[in-house]
Amino acid sequence: MDSITSIHGGGGGRAPRSDTTGGTFARFEGASMIRVITVEREYGAGGAEIAGKLAKGLGWKLWNELLTVEIARLMDCGCEAVEEHEEKRDKLYYRLFKSFMRGSQEGVQNEPRMKMVDADCIRQVAEQVVKSAAEKGNCVIVGRGSAYYLQERPDAFHVFIYAPFEEKVRRLQAGGKNRNEAAELAESVDRERAQFIKQYFGVEWPDRHRFHLMINSTLGDGVAVATILNAAGLFQNLAI
Repeated sequence: MDSITSIHGGGGGRAPRSDTTGGTFARFEGASMIRVITVEREYGAGGAEIAGKLAKGLGWKLWNELLTVEIARLMDCGCEAVEEHEEKRDKLYYRLFKSFMRGSQEGVQNEPRMKMVDADCIRQVAEQVVKSAAEKGNCVIVGRGSAYYLQERPDAFHVFIYAPFEEKVRRLQAGGKNRNEAAELAESVDRERAQFIKQYFGVEWPDRHRFHLMINSTLGDGVAVATILNAAGLFQNLAI
Protein backbone atom coordinates (compact mmCIF):
# COMPACT_ATOMS: atom_id res chain seq x y z
CA MET A 1 0.00 0.00 0.00
CA ASP A 2 1.20 3.50 -0.77
CA SER A 3 2.49 5.06 2.45
CA ILE A 4 0.65 8.29 1.62
CA THR A 5 -2.85 7.11 2.47
CA SER A 6 -5.74 9.49 1.76
CA ILE A 7 -6.73 12.15 4.22
CA HIS A 8 -9.06 13.71 1.68
CA GLY A 9 -11.85 11.32 0.83
CA GLY A 10 -14.98 10.60 2.83
CA GLY A 11 -16.92 13.22 4.74
CA GLY A 12 -18.20 14.73 1.50
CA GLY A 13 -14.91 16.28 0.44
CA ARG A 14 -14.37 17.43 -3.12
CA ALA A 15 -12.10 15.62 -5.52
CA PRO A 16 -8.39 16.39 -5.07
CA ARG A 17 -6.90 18.96 -7.41
CA SER A 18 -3.82 18.87 -9.54
CA ASP A 19 -0.65 20.24 -8.03
CA THR A 20 3.03 20.89 -8.58
CA THR A 21 4.32 18.67 -5.78
CA GLY A 22 4.82 15.44 -7.68
CA GLY A 23 1.18 14.36 -7.68
CA THR A 24 0.91 14.29 -3.90
CA PHE A 25 -2.59 15.76 -3.78
CA ALA A 26 -3.90 13.24 -6.29
CA ARG A 27 -2.76 10.39 -4.05
CA PHE A 28 -4.87 11.60 -1.11
CA GLU A 29 -8.04 9.65 -1.95
CA GLY A 30 -9.98 6.93 -0.17
CA ALA A 31 -11.06 6.34 3.43
CA SER A 32 -10.49 9.43 5.53
CA MET A 33 -9.14 9.68 9.04
CA ILE A 34 -7.37 13.04 9.30
CA ARG A 35 -10.01 15.67 8.68
CA VAL A 36 -8.36 18.75 10.18
CA ILE A 37 -4.90 20.27 9.77
CA THR A 38 -3.94 23.14 12.05
CA VAL A 39 -1.11 25.48 11.07
CA GLU A 40 0.55 27.45 13.85
CA ARG A 41 3.25 29.83 12.66
CA GLU A 42 5.87 32.38 13.49
CA TYR A 43 4.93 35.79 12.10
CA GLY A 44 6.49 36.29 8.68
CA ALA A 45 7.37 32.62 8.21
CA GLY A 46 4.77 32.16 5.49
CA GLY A 47 2.41 29.94 7.45
CA ALA A 48 -0.72 31.57 6.06
CA GLU A 49 0.47 31.19 2.47
CA ILE A 50 1.43 27.55 3.01
CA ALA A 51 -1.91 26.83 4.68
CA GLY A 52 -3.72 28.45 1.77
CA LYS A 53 -1.92 26.31 -0.80
CA LEU A 54 -2.51 23.21 1.30
CA ALA A 55 -6.25 23.88 1.58
CA LYS A 56 -6.58 24.74 -2.10
CA GLY A 57 -4.81 21.58 -3.21
CA LEU A 58 -6.92 19.37 -0.96
CA GLY A 59 -10.14 21.18 -1.79
CA TRP A 60 -10.64 21.80 1.92
CA LYS A 61 -12.00 24.90 3.64
CA LEU A 62 -9.42 27.43 4.78
CA TRP A 63 -10.08 29.04 8.14
CA ASN A 64 -7.82 32.07 8.34
CA GLU A 65 -9.37 35.40 7.39
CA LEU A 66 -12.67 33.51 7.51
CA LEU A 67 -12.10 32.91 11.22
CA THR A 68 -11.83 36.65 11.82
CA VAL A 69 -14.99 37.27 9.77
CA GLU A 70 -16.98 34.64 11.67
CA ILE A 71 -15.78 35.87 15.07
CA ALA A 72 -16.75 39.42 14.11
CA ARG A 73 -20.19 38.22 12.96
CA LEU A 74 -20.86 36.37 16.19
CA MET A 75 -19.66 39.31 18.28
CA ASP A 76 -21.56 41.82 16.15
CA CYS A 77 -18.49 43.99 15.60
CA GLY A 78 -16.10 44.91 12.80
CA CYS A 79 -13.25 42.69 11.64
CA GLU A 80 -10.82 45.47 12.59
CA ALA A 81 -11.84 45.15 16.24
CA VAL A 82 -11.22 41.40 16.15
CA GLU A 83 -7.85 41.78 14.41
CA GLU A 84 -6.77 44.28 17.06
CA HIS A 85 -7.22 41.74 19.86
CA GLU A 86 -6.99 38.18 18.49
CA GLU A 87 -4.00 36.07 19.54
CA LYS A 88 -3.06 38.74 22.08
CA ARG A 89 -3.46 39.50 25.75
CA ASP A 90 -5.30 42.62 26.82
CA LYS A 91 -3.06 45.34 28.23
CA LEU A 92 -2.48 45.23 31.99
CA TYR A 93 -4.35 48.47 32.65
CA TYR A 94 -7.38 47.11 30.79
CA ARG A 95 -7.31 43.82 32.68
CA LEU A 96 -7.23 45.73 35.96
CA PHE A 97 -10.08 47.98 34.83
CA LYS A 98 -12.17 44.99 33.74
CA SER A 99 -11.53 43.23 37.04
CA PHE A 100 -12.58 46.36 38.92
CA MET A 101 -15.76 46.74 36.88
CA ARG A 102 -16.76 43.13 37.44
CA GLY A 103 -16.18 43.53 41.15
CA SER A 104 -18.16 46.74 41.50
CA GLN A 105 -21.92 46.93 41.98
CA GLU A 106 -22.30 49.10 38.89
CA GLY A 107 -20.23 46.71 36.82
CA VAL A 108 -22.27 43.70 37.91
CA GLN A 109 -25.50 45.48 37.03
CA ASN A 110 -24.28 46.63 33.62
CA GLU A 111 -22.25 43.59 32.57
CA PRO A 112 -25.09 41.92 30.57
CA ARG A 113 -25.41 45.14 28.53
CA MET A 114 -21.66 45.67 28.05
CA LYS A 115 -20.56 44.50 24.62
CA MET A 116 -16.99 43.59 25.44
CA VAL A 117 -14.74 43.36 22.40
CA ASP A 118 -11.48 42.37 24.05
CA ALA A 119 -8.95 39.56 23.93
CA ASP A 120 -10.77 37.47 26.51
CA CYS A 121 -14.14 37.58 24.75
CA ILE A 122 -12.59 37.08 21.33
CA ARG A 123 -10.69 34.05 22.62
CA GLN A 124 -13.92 32.48 23.88
CA VAL A 125 -15.69 33.00 20.56
CA ALA A 126 -12.62 31.84 18.63
CA GLU A 127 -12.64 28.57 20.56
CA GLN A 128 -16.28 28.01 19.60
CA VAL A 129 -15.60 28.74 15.92
CA VAL A 130 -12.49 26.55 15.79
CA LYS A 131 -14.22 23.60 17.42
CA SER A 132 -17.26 23.99 15.18
CA ALA A 133 -15.03 24.04 12.08
CA ALA A 134 -13.24 20.91 13.28
CA GLU A 135 -16.54 19.10 13.81
CA LYS A 136 -17.47 19.75 10.17
CA GLY A 137 -14.01 18.56 9.11
CA ASN A 138 -12.09 18.81 5.83
CA CYS A 139 -10.47 22.07 6.82
CA VAL A 140 -7.14 23.80 7.39
CA ILE A 141 -7.17 26.14 10.40
CA VAL A 142 -4.54 28.83 10.85
CA GLY A 143 -3.48 29.79 14.38
CA ARG A 144 -5.93 31.34 16.90
CA GLY A 145 -4.98 28.62 19.39
CA SER A 146 -6.47 25.90 17.18
CA ALA A 147 -3.65 23.41 17.78
CA TYR A 148 -4.25 23.76 21.53
CA TYR A 149 -8.06 23.67 21.43
CA LEU A 150 -8.03 20.57 19.23
CA GLN A 151 -5.17 18.73 20.94
CA GLU A 152 -7.35 15.78 21.91
CA ARG A 153 -8.94 15.23 18.49
CA PRO A 154 -7.55 12.07 16.86
CA ASP A 155 -8.52 13.37 13.40
CA ALA A 156 -6.41 16.54 13.71
CA PHE A 157 -2.82 16.91 12.48
CA HIS A 158 -0.86 19.82 13.93
CA VAL A 159 1.89 21.69 12.07
CA PHE A 160 4.20 24.51 13.14
CA ILE A 161 5.87 26.73 10.52
CA TYR A 162 9.01 28.65 11.46
CA ALA A 163 11.89 30.43 9.73
CA PRO A 164 15.15 32.24 10.57
CA PHE A 165 14.65 35.87 11.58
CA GLU A 166 16.16 37.29 8.38
CA GLU A 167 13.92 35.12 6.23
CA LYS A 168 10.87 36.39 8.08
CA VAL A 169 12.03 39.96 7.57
CA ARG A 170 12.58 39.28 3.88
CA ARG A 171 9.06 37.88 3.46
CA LEU A 172 7.54 40.85 5.25
CA GLN A 173 9.54 43.29 3.12
CA ALA A 174 8.31 41.47 0.02
CA GLY A 175 4.81 42.14 1.31
CA GLY A 176 5.44 45.89 1.41
CA LYS A 177 6.98 46.57 4.82
CA ASN A 178 10.21 48.50 5.14
CA ARG A 179 13.16 46.92 6.92
CA ASN A 180 12.49 48.51 10.32
CA GLU A 181 8.76 47.73 10.23
CA ALA A 182 9.43 44.14 9.21
CA ALA A 183 11.99 43.56 11.96
CA GLU A 184 9.75 45.09 14.62
CA LEU A 185 6.74 43.05 13.54
CA ALA A 186 8.73 39.81 13.38
CA GLU A 187 9.65 40.31 17.03
CA SER A 188 6.54 41.92 18.52
CA VAL A 189 3.82 39.74 16.98
CA ASP A 190 5.48 36.51 18.10
CA ARG A 191 5.99 37.99 21.55
CA GLU A 192 2.26 38.74 21.73
CA ARG A 193 1.37 35.25 20.52
CA ALA A 194 3.64 33.73 23.17
CA GLN A 195 1.94 35.82 25.87
CA PHE A 196 -1.48 34.78 24.55
CA ILE A 197 -0.63 31.06 24.67
CA LYS A 198 0.95 31.43 28.11
CA GLN A 199 -2.10 33.17 29.57
CA TYR A 200 -4.82 30.96 28.11
CA PHE A 201 -3.10 27.57 27.93
CA GLY A 202 -0.41 27.85 30.59
CA VAL A 203 2.45 26.69 28.34
CA GLU A 204 5.51 28.26 26.74
CA TRP A 205 4.79 28.92 23.06
CA PRO A 206 4.99 26.94 20.89
CA ASP A 207 5.14 23.98 23.32
CA ARG A 208 6.73 21.76 20.69
CA HIS A 209 5.45 18.38 21.85
CA ARG A 210 1.93 19.43 20.83
CA PHE A 211 2.87 19.44 17.14
CA HIS A 212 3.21 16.45 14.85
CA LEU A 213 5.46 18.35 12.45
CA MET A 214 7.62 21.48 12.51
CA ILE A 215 8.85 22.88 9.18
CA ASN A 216 11.43 25.50 8.27
CA SER A 217 9.72 27.46 5.48
CA THR A 218 13.04 28.33 3.83
CA LEU A 219 12.57 24.96 2.11
CA GLY A 220 9.97 26.69 -0.05
CA ASP A 221 6.18 26.69 0.09
CA GLY A 222 5.80 23.78 -2.34
CA VAL A 223 8.20 21.58 -0.39
CA ALA A 224 6.50 22.55 2.86
CA VAL A 225 3.07 21.57 1.50
CA ALA A 226 4.35 18.25 0.16
CA THR A 227 6.10 17.53 3.47
CA ILE A 228 2.89 18.18 5.42
CA LEU A 229 0.91 15.87 3.15
CA ASN A 230 3.50 13.09 3.33
CA ALA A 231 3.87 13.36 7.10
CA ALA A 232 0.09 13.43 7.63
CA GLY A 233 -0.28 10.33 5.47
CA LEU A 234 2.42 8.46 7.37
CA PHE A 235 0.93 9.50 10.70
CA GLN A 236 -2.48 8.28 9.58
CA ASN A 237 -1.09 4.89 8.58
CA LEU A 238 0.54 4.49 12.00
CA ALA A 239 -2.69 5.46 13.76
CA ILE A 240 -4.93 3.01 11.88
